Amino acid sequence: MDNIWKSDLDRWLSPFLNALRHKARARMCPVYVAGLIGAGDRKSVQPMAAREGEVGYDQLHHFIASGVWDAAPLENVLLAEADRMVGGADAWLIVDDTALPKKGEHSVGVAPQYASSLGKTANCQSLVSLTLASREVPVMVGLRLFLPESWTDDPERMARARVPQDRRTALTKPQIAIEEIDRVIASGARFGCVLADSGYGSSGPFRQALSERGLLWAVGLSRRQNVYPADVALIFPIAKTGKPRKYHIPDQSPVSAEALLVGGKWQRVSWRRGTKGRLTSLFAARRVRVADGHKHRMLDNRMQCMPGDEVWLVGERRSSGQQKYYVSNLPADTSLKMLAATIKARWVCEQAHQQLKEELGLDHFEGRSWSGLHRHALMTMIAYAFLQSRRLKAAGRKKKNRGTTATAEHAGC
Repeated sequence: MDNIWKSDLDRWLSPFLNALRHKARARMCPVYVAGLIGAGDRKSVQPMAAREGEVGYDQLHHFIASGVWDAAPLENVLLAEADRMVGGADAWLIVDDTALPKKGEHSVGVAPQYASSLGKTANCQSLVSLTLASREVPVMVGLRLFLPESWTDDPERMARARVPQDRRTALTKPQIAIEEIDRVIASGARFGCVLADSGYGSSGPFRQALSERGLLWAVGLSRRQNVYPADVALIFPIAKTGKPRKYHIPDQSPVSAEALLVGGKWQRVSWRRGTKGRLTSLFAARRVRVADGHKHRMLDNRMQCMPGDEVWLVGERRSSGQQKYYVSNLPADTSLKMLAATIKARWVCEQAHQQLKEELGLDHFEGRSWSGLHRHALMTMIAYAFLQSRRLKAAGRKKKNRGTTATAEHAGC
């Protein structure tokens, strides 16, 4: 069995090795990827080299940590493979981030920061992730390190970790995500809708950047985000005294997303079958205009954001008592069931994060450099894509066999 998957891996990696265009690297890449997939608790360079036996530690370490080669061609091959497996108009592009807990302070980007996967602040590296998914099959296509201020404010520290010059500027996670989305679009990979949690969705510039690119999106939103009802009108009040007003203002005040949906019509919606039966929650939806436009000073001297484009505001009440809010630019005639199913499709990226760590050692890299971390992350994504291709192939064989059996039984009637 071991030899079967390894020979399959060698064939599957062929376009990646062609993209490397270097004989020694083309030898190291399959060894590294096989080391991530194979047996063994630790997936860092030293134990993988010891287990593999084909190459020495120095060779494998040089390949991943210090060799001079461009990862972009391999990233493009990965996107092409992901598109072939799961791309299409019904695919999701899921934006999220994942934390790699670390001790010490020398590994690139490590700092005390909030880790959503841990639910607390921890000393870790935080990677913005992009996952292409359809039919509940995720293929991770992007992992980019977020640099906190404690790094971007310290040029010497970035130089020691060999952060490239063009990455030494402070970028928010939503800004990194937009860069990555542009990379996916440029590759030609197909998807129908962008999904993200409130860490990204609560950013007005992030949502606006998605809309400017002509993309559909469904993202989390802070319950405190101010919104206007969709029928808000812009009026031009005549001031009794003082200078005449130059701008229109809304004819009603905004309220929080939570407050707007309190009296809404909440319905129980089921979006898919889980291991313990149908998954359901209470949902409510209403057309709104988010208060994230330009700011104006109102008559009472308050600064108030103007209404943006009309979108869906969706609320979810879970059986645990937890309430979540989302916003989406899906068409106005979209059903509540479709809104719920779209929002909930994001869960598969968490499954991918977990498998990348537990099965493929995403969080086992022990180097400190920018390029080493990103190359290791790229190799784990390539390994994961290979495993997903095998799973899809096996599922296709099962489906075909079931169809053949059913045809034979029908013929025998």
